[in-house]
Amino acid sequence: MNAPEATDRQVLSRTQPVKARRWPRTERRQSRIRSVLARRQPDLTVVMENIHDPHNVSAILRSCDGVGVLRTHAVYTIEEPPPGVFARQTSASAAKWVEVERHSALADCYERLRAEGFTILVTSIGSDARPLYDCDLRMPVALVFGNEMRGVSAQARDWADRAVQIPMAGMVESLNVSVACAVCLYEAFRQRAAAGDYDVPKLDPDRLRDLEDAWLRR
Repeated sequence: MNAPEATDRQVLSRTQPVKARRWPRTERRQSRIRSVLARRQPDLTVVMENIHDPHNVSAILRSCDGVGVLRTHAVYTIEEPPPGVFARQTSASAAKWVEVERHSALADCYERLRAEGFTILVTSIGSDARPLYDCDLRMPVALVFGNEMRGVSAQARDWADRAVQIPMAGMVESLNVSVACAVCLYEAFRQRAAAGDYDVPKLDPDRLRDLEDAWLRR
């Protein structure tokens, strides 16, 4: 008995070229990744303390990516982390491009930051809080943002090096946490850009190559 004739689909599958794999990326993609990594600011970071709304977390990470933050820190001692918000599978998510280090204790997070030379600035309202625009944000700095309802914890404030606040002229005394984070980060961006901090890579060449290879595979 003769074998059945090949279907049109089978013939096409034999004659058409195999679809290119995801690796390697195009030259345009590689160039974009190199450019972004060259402007990453390893001496600027954000600490999210018990921020539970996934939209706020996503917005914070997007702002971090926008100003060149390489790594953030997430501390969850009361709330559970929003499910899926730190996943890298979604290409549109900033979590794909911003590292998130998780901590189960605030003390561990602060200890890690101080060991890396960061000054810790907690965003809070109070007479002892310095106006944001009076702060030097070119130094290695970690900006701490607290829970949507409670704000930063007493420990986060007490253990920080300084409290800062965003000047406001309205009846409401505070901004949404993701908006506050964006305001602070873009003040850091303004100061750093004016000083040329984005013009020369801050990461050493080996670290840049490792990150480029990792990003090209995402």
